[in-house]
Amino acid sequence: MVKIARWNDDGGTQSGFVDGGNCYALPAGQTVQMLLDAGLEETLGVARRTIGSGPAVPLAAVQLLAPLAPTTIRDFVAFEEHVEGVRKSIDGVAGVVPEWYEAPTFYFTNPHTVTGTGEVIGIPAGCEDLDFEAEVAAVVGRVPGSDGRNLTASEAHRHIFGYTVLNDWSARDLQRREMKVSLGPCKGKDFANTLGPWIVTADEFEDLHDAEGFLPISMAVEVNGKAIGQDLLSNMGWPFAELVAYASQDSVVRPGDVLGSGTCGSGCLAELRGRNGSKTPPPLKTGDVVRMTVEGIGSIENTVGARREAVTRVPARPRPRNRVASTVTSGI
Repeated sequence: MVKIARWNDDGGTQSGFVDGGNCYALPAGQTVQMLLDAGLEETLGVARRTIGSGPAVPLAAVQLLAPLAPTTIRDFVAFEEHVEGVRKSIDGVAGVVPEWYEAPTFYFTNPHTVTGTGEVIGIPAGCEDLDFEAEVAAVVGRVPGSDGRNLTASEAHRHIFGYTVLNDWSARDLQRREMKVSLGPCKGKDFANTLGPWIVTADEFEDLHDAEGFLPISMAVEVNGKAIGQDLLSNMGWPFAELVAYASQDSVVRPGDVLGSGTCGSGCLAELRGRNGSKTPPPLKTGDVVRMTVEGIGSIENTVGARREAVTRVPARPRPRNRVASTVTSGI
């Protein structure tokens, strides 16, 4: 199994591979993005040459970072069960809107606030309802001869370089307000996304796909050691190849792009509240520990930090609806 990671060690940031409980760094100046730009086949060759041939640093002695600095992050909403529960939680309405079935839906989130496993995630200003979202993300790599545009599903499948675990942190109260404007989410989402603990290359999963291209691997999330939710990645409404292909239509996917699956069934608090009909489980609070585990990839774990005490909302100023400018004397 090839695991690609980034880590802090002895005051510096390294990129390379994790194998057998050890970290093997790439030569100085080489990065994970360079591996993505080289493509999967070339990267597998680099891994064979690197693992075991250079100095080994114990994994337990380093602090893992997010395994890449994404160029973009598209987050889909591909689990029907999640959509159903969250709609009940937010709108009080049962069922799934018909439009969800027509095509995959995603939003772009902030690649500059990506965090790694082990990091403390502060509660954003004004938030009283912090939530997590348990997801898997596909990482795009280069395919020789392809520009990443208007891909078919089979072409898109070749662009999937590997997979990692994604926690799409959510400030639900901020998100609810924003989405009433029929746009967003914005500040309800852009404060943190956790990726990790590493990227497992796509070849490790090739024989696991079912006949329709889905991956029947387990996903689970717990808070403070208590199981909260569990699902199979194969319960997505579309396989990852279809998501990547859809993202590329009249657009482009490039090496370093990250595409999230969306939250799995029972993978967040908001969905469970919708099913329970009450605010249980309660929102996350300072000191809570959230752990997500995906079969074949690994686990990420983060502690919730303190809330930043600040007022960031700025009300709109009342505006007249004049259509003609007032007369201005120029003084000439």
